[in-house]
Amino acid sequence: MRKAHPILSLSEACTRTELSFPTVSAAMRLLMEQGIVRELTGRRRNRLYVYDRHFRVLNEETESP
Repeated sequence: MRKAHPILSLSEACTRTELSFPTVSAAMRLLMEQGIVRELTGRRRNRLYVYDRHFRVLNEETESP
């Protein structure tokens, strides 16, 4: 995931990394277990994942004091 795009789908990750879907899916599952990414959609298919820490930083910059 790039800083400019903290939200990513598995298919997009496959395209960017040139890795297979099972490999990307397993890696994303590990990242979720470590609390690095979070799944946003709650669906079984077409899930979106967010790099949570970066996303929180972006949101903090837009919140009013």
